[in-house]
Amino acid sequence: MKTIRIRKFTILCLFIILTFPWIFYVGAHFLETKSFNLGIQADSKMTQIIAVISGLLLSFLIVAYTMRRYILIPLEKMSASARQIAEGDLDIQLPSSKISEIAEVHDGFHVMVDSLKKSYQKQIELEDERRFVIAAVAHDLRTPLFALRGYLEGLEQGIADSPEKQAKYLQVCKEKSAQLDRLVEDLFTFTKTELLETEFKKNTVDLSIVLQRSIDSVSPLAHQKHVSIIMHQFGEECVVIGDAHLLERAMNNLLDNAVKFTPCHGKIFVECYKNGNNVIFTIKDTGEGFSSDELERVFEPLYRGEVSRNRLTGGVGLGMTISKKIIKQHGGDLVAANHSDGGALLSGSIPLANSSF
Repeated sequence: MKTIRIRKFTILCLFIILTFPWIFYVGAHFLETKSFNLGIQADSKMTQIIAVISGLLLSFLIVAYTMRRYILIPLEKMSASARQIAEGDLDIQLPSSKISEIAEVHDGFHVMVDSLKKSYQKQIELEDERRFVIAAVAHDLRTPLFALRGYLEGLEQGIADSPEKQAKYLQVCKEKSAQLDRLVEDLFTFTKTELLETEFKKNTVDLSIVLQRSIDSVSPLAHQKHVSIIMHQFGEECVVIGDAHLLERAMNNLLDNAVKFTPCHGKIFVECYKNGNNVIFTIKDTGEGFSSDELERVFEPLYRGEVSRNRLTGGVGLGMTISKKIIKQHGGDLVAANHSDGGALLSGSIPLANSSF
C-alpha cells in the first residue's frame, strides 16, 4: 500500500482548504458574468460570498473526513489494541493507514505481537517441561529411596542375621545412595545449564587432556565389560576457551553413555583434532547405534531410548541434554548419528582459543 508522510498530508490539506473557496468563487463569478474575467463587476456579490463559504465548508469536511479515516480512527484502534495486549489478549485486528508514520507504528505492533506470541508459547513449553522434569525426577528418586529404606529397615530389624547378608544389604544401600547422588547431580547440572545460572570460568583448556581425564574416569566401568577405549588422532593445540570442569562433565556423560551401550568385548574410538578454527571431537562405539526415533530425540530432556529404560543404568535421561547444552555454551555444537560401520557416532566442535564465540 502506497503511503504518504504526514508532513505532505498536512500541506495537501492546507492546499485543499485554500483552493476550494477560490474555485467556488471563480465558478460563481462565471455563472453571474458568463466570463472568467474577474475584473467584470457582477450584479450581486451574494452568489460569490455563498460560493466561497460553501467551498470553505466543503474543504473542511473533506479534510476532516480524511483525517478521521486515516489518522484518528487508526490511532484510536491502536490505543484499544495496546490496552488489549496489556490484558494478555494477542488476537488483535490492527487498522491500515495511508499515513507513513502510522503505517510504521502498525508494522511495529505486528512485530511486537508476533514476538509476544512466540515468547508466550516458549513460556508455556518451558512450564510444561518444568512440570515434566519435576514429575520424572520425583518418580526416579522414589525408586532408590524406597529400596534404600527397605534394606535399612531390614538391617534395623535384624533380618540380615549373618555377616554375608549384612554385607550384601550394606552394598545395596551404598549402590542406591550412589544412584541418588547421581540423580541429584544430573538434575542440579541440568538446572544450572537450562537457566544459564552457571557463570563458567573462561580459561584456556586443552580438550585432548579433558578427554583423557574423562577416559580415565570411565575406564573401570569399561574394564568390567572388557570394552577397549582406543584414542586415535589426538592432535596438538586442541586448546579452547571455557570451563574445564563443565567440559569434563560433558565428556564424562558422552563416554559413560558409550560404555553402557557398547556390548562386552566391544570398542570405543575417541578422536580429537584441530580443523580450521574449530576443535573436533568424535566418540564412536561398536554398539547397536541409535534408532531413528532416538536420533530425533536423543538430546531431549528426560528422553530415554528403549534400550536404556532399565533404571539400573542410573540417571534420569539428562546426560546427553547436559552435554549438548555445555558444548553450546562454549560456542560449539554436538550432533548424534550412526557411522557406516555400525554403532553410535557423537561428533562435536568447539571454537579454538583464538576464535571468538
